[in-house]
Amino acid sequence: MLVNFPDFYDQAPVVRTHDPFAAMLGAAHGGVFEYRYLDAVRLAGHSCPTVAGAFLVGRAALAALYPDEPAERGAIAVHMPAPEDEGTTGVMAQVLTLLTGAAAENGFHGIQGRFRRKGLLSFAERREGDAITFKRLDSGASVAVKLDVSSVPGDPAQGLRLMAILQDRADDTQRSAFADAWQDRVRRLLLEFADDPRVVSVAHI
Repeated sequence: MLVNFPDFYDQAPVVRTHDPFAAMLGAAHGGVFEYRYLDAVRLAGHSCPTVAGAFLVGRAALAALYPDEPAERGAIAVHMPAPEDEGTTGVMAQVLTLLTGAAAENGFHGIQGRFRRKGLLSFAERREGDAITFKRLDSGASVAVKLDVSSVPGDPAQGLRLMAILQDRADDTQRSAFADAWQDRVRRLLLEFADDPRVVSVAHI
């Protein structure tokens, strides 16, 4: 059990990558990173279906692009189908940067043309649909991944609990019930629906 965190975080899928830049700098032995859901939670500062969904989207994309080996972090371009300030696009993009290394214009410039991360993450100027695209820079292989969490419904009582919390009317029992139900939906998404094509669908393009 993880201290201070729900124990299901440690049961969630793991994303394994290889980062040549990290290997060169000695940041990780062999450049191998194993990203866990807790890493995404720490990055975002919270746990929700969007953060969990982005983690699963990245996991599915990397598995499809690198079926026989760990994905090469820093060698993947990611395109978000909406502007960065629309809805949850920015939150999802941050999680995908964690997993893939793809960064926007504020990313690492590289060293003598190598290890560049800047510009590998892009955003649409206007909504282009729902699929996030991932492209290997070496082979050009690409996949489009969609997320739909409607198959993992939340507790119907959450709306009233949230309203009470936001209006400072909730007691400790309501607050605890809200948090438990919130994380239970995340738990089901990560542990029961991680490989469900209704939730995370992948198409080669």
